[in-house]
Amino acid sequence: MSEEITKAGIISCSGEAIPEGTIAHLAVRRVLESLRPGKTVTLCLPLFLAGEEGERNFAKTHPTIAIDGCPKQCAKCGTEKHSGPVSGEIVVSELLGTTAASCSRSVRGASQVDKDAVSTVAEKIALEVDKVLANS
Repeated sequence: MSEEITKAGIISCSGEAIPEGTIAHLAVRRVLESLRPGKTVTLCLPLFLAGEEGERNFAKTHPTIAIDGCPKQCAKCGTEKHSGPVSGEIVVSELLGTTAASCSRSVRGASQVDKDAVSTVAEKIALEVDKVLANS
């Protein structure tokens, strides 16, 4: 009998040069802390890409969701290169469309548009977590 998988990994874009990167990071934090605590862990993209075996091994043995700010999909590509296919993926720029253009790259003085964007992305991530855990 195989061990039941009870946690999903989330690997987020670490690029904060565009608002979508900041939104990705903040949305992942919300999922980890509020929406799916105990069911999710975050993987550090810079450590992952630098060769940290713990990060890479987790992604090999657990469903992992890539959250990318833009179509370059660095989180997805890095995960697939070093650990295999991701179980889910979200591209913030595709999800939000032009809404993100009016968002800030900083959490300081976040507007309601910023907060709504983070909430939208976090809810989508939470649904993706539920889906990948149900399929594991």
